[in-house]
Parts: sequence; structure tokens; C-alpha cells
Amino acid sequence: MLILQILSLESAHGYGVAQRLEQISREVVQVNQGSLYPALHRLEQKGWLRSEWKQSETGRDARFYSLTASGRKQLTVEKESWARLAGAVQLIFDEGRR
Repeated sequence: MLILQILSLESAHGYGVAQRLEQISREVVQVNQGSLYPALHRLEQKGWLRSEWKQSETGRDARFYSLTASGRKQLTVEKESWARLAGAVQLIFDEGRR
């Protein structure tokens, strides 16, 4: 879900996705490169991302990922699911205060 959210903002190469996640989360979310690239590949296989080779800001060729229409729909589903789960967790925490 977090990768989809980052790529809903702008296309990025894998390292850029990791940097943006860490930046936005104030470095609470630390991305393991060994997990990120397989996740990007799986999301692309599902049709939620597409990729193309472009030059990065350093002038090197890099695979840039962007969200597809299907990926945008899936992001909405994932956000709704997360909101339900977070609400349920809050109910459990609130019950402990009674």
C-alpha cells in the first residue's frame, strides 16, 4: 500500500521510492532494498504498476515506476481496508481505558 501511495504522487525509480517513504515518514519507515525490488516486480505483475527505462537525476539509466489505473483503484481498496483495521484497533485500545 505504501509503495502505491508514493507512486500515486509521482513516478520514481526504486531508490527514489525508498527515499520518499523514509522522508515522508520522518525516517520511521526504513526500506530494505532487498524487499523493495521484489515488491515492485510483484505489483507490476499484478498490473498495478508499469515501468519504463529513463535517465535518473544522476544521468544513469533507471527503471521508473508509475501507477496504472488499476493500481489507483487498488490503492483506494487498500486505504479503505487500512481505515477499517485502524478503527478496529482503536476500539480495542479504547476498551482498555474503560
